Amino acid sequence: MLAVIVVRDGVLPLGAHESISECDGRAVLVGTGTAAAASDLDHVAREVTMMEVGEFRPGAWAEMLATQLADEPILVMPASPDGRDLAPGLAAELRRPLYAQALSISPIRIDLIRRHGTELHSIEPPHTFVATLQPGVRGVDRLDATTMVRTLVPVLAQRDDPTIEAVPPPDAATIDLSEAKRIVAGGAGLDDQRRFQQLSALGAVLEASVGATRVITDRGWVGHERQIGTTGVTVDPSLYIAFGISGAVQHTSGLGQPQHIVSVNTDPFCPMMQLADLAVIGDANAVLDALLEQITPPHA
Repeated sequence: MLAVIVVRDGVLPLGAHESISECDGRAVLVGTGTAAAASDLDHVAREVTMMEVGEFRPGAWAEMLATQLADEPILVMPASPDGRDLAPGLAAELRRPLYAQALSISPIRIDLIRRHGTELHSIEPPHTFVATLQPGVRGVDRLDATTMVRTLVPVLAQRDDPTIEAVPPPDAATIDLSEAKRIVAGGAGLDDQRRFQQLSALGAVLEASVGATRVITDRGWVGHERQIGTTGVTVDPSLYIAFGISGAVQHTSGLGQPQHIVSVNTDPFCPMMQLADLAVIGDANAVLDALLEQITPPHA
């Protein structure tokens, strides 16, 4: 198994470390600034191949990688935006099946997320295939072995790709929760469906996505794709703000390792308050109203 990681200007995508761990520390870095990216793989990778090939061109890259990696039976990519763009083309060039949104990958079994996270399908794959690994679900194995690096600079195939004029920043309101860097989330402590309109307004100011607990999605207040937890989406934001969320293990197990947690709850002893870097003891609805008053400009 080999992890194929798209690198932009030395930056590894979300899920890169997990994909490399899933492949027992074997990886190929392809893109720009691959040497800089490789320096971030100490104790994660055993063997790294660096392909410095310029700006992202998924069509040309798929053709080139199919030639370079034809002898590798299993290719794994993180389900990052670039990984999702490259994987189908690479699978088509190699004439292999593509298994997308995997929770785990091995030569004898693949676990796949289906129906917006409500189902888990386990399959026995063929000998050769391409797969994408969902970020934030596996974790990373720390290796004691020294990273071995070897460099390969291939010649790109002459194939036309769409011209990329610009890459706009992600829209926090629509980005996949698993890729969100900031999240504002609501739970059973919120008293009305309109509170999620308020959370959306707060999220727009903070450039944050909106999440929820299962009790909220069961009520139909938001879509299931907004649910965080064992039966929803696994996230790993830098900032997580929880309004009226008690912190049941079914929810917190999907939180990853946020750098900062803010919790607003009337119960100072609930699990989410114990996890919080900043715990606000108070009614989440009243606090949300007060925050919206502060960020909403007065009428002219």
